[in-house]
Amino acid sequence: MTSPPDVEQDLGWALGTVLRSYLRLANEAVAGVPGGPRGYQVLSSAASGERTSQLAMAQSLGVDRTVMTYLLDDLEKAGLVERKPDPADRRARRVLLTEAGTARLCAAERGLRKVEEHLLGPLDPDERHTLRTLLQRVALASGERHGTACDVAQELEGC
Repeated sequence: MTSPPDVEQDLGWALGTVLRSYLRLANEAVAGVPGGPRGYQVLSSAASGERTSQLAMAQSLGVDRTVMTYLLDDLEKAGLVERKPDPADRRARRVLLTEAGTARLCAAERGLRKVEEHLLGPLDPDERHTLRTLLQRVALASGERHGTACDVAQELEGC
């Protein structure tokens, strides 16, 4: 597929092309997890042990509480997580990864690493490291800029 030369110089075109490829392949890599990418995020979050309450996990992942309940129901039915009362707050439910959940998470992570290897294949190891570092820097900084596209443009151009 070819495109006009100007399009290929556009950051949006490059990011969009890479993102679409990544999402397609990543969805295939986590297809065995109930809930797909969201289910994978829940398993990963539970494994980290940082936000184990159902509500805190929903908030940190940006998932509606009702959707989180259904997602956890599916993950629990599959034997990948358990919900238990939080000893510090009996009203809260802690989400814990099961042995099967750990195995499924590891398989999904291996699949995602293969996706990354495929997408970053044209780059040598140093270039891969540089790309990851730069993208992380931009991603972290972009969270600080809120507002409309015009607001951001004015902020950047000093208009």
